[in-house]
Amino acid sequence: MVVGALELHLRLEGVGSLKEKRAIVRSLVDRLRRRFCASVAEVGDHDLWGNAAIGVAVVGADVRTVESVLSQVVEVLDSDPRFEASVARREVSVV
Repeated sequence: MVVGALELHLRLEGVGSLKEKRAIVRSLVDRLRRRFCASVAEVGDHDLWGNAAIGVAVVGADVRTVESVLSQVVEVLDSDPRFEASVARREVSVV
């Protein structure tokens, strides 16, 4: 079994309230969960309007598959104009 995890920091562009931020983050979390069958959650910066921290975890049978899914998650985030994403931490472990 292989476990992969990402911690991502998002800088949200043009967000004026926590309500607006939460709508964007909730939409993103739901989209990543559906598309990648991954565990996704907001893991930090809860009360900051312009920032968010997202955690993504994936389990698979081999390293190549897990690495591929993590890379696809990053690509999806990079293509979204609502924020600028950076990978704070990326880990893949064979359990």
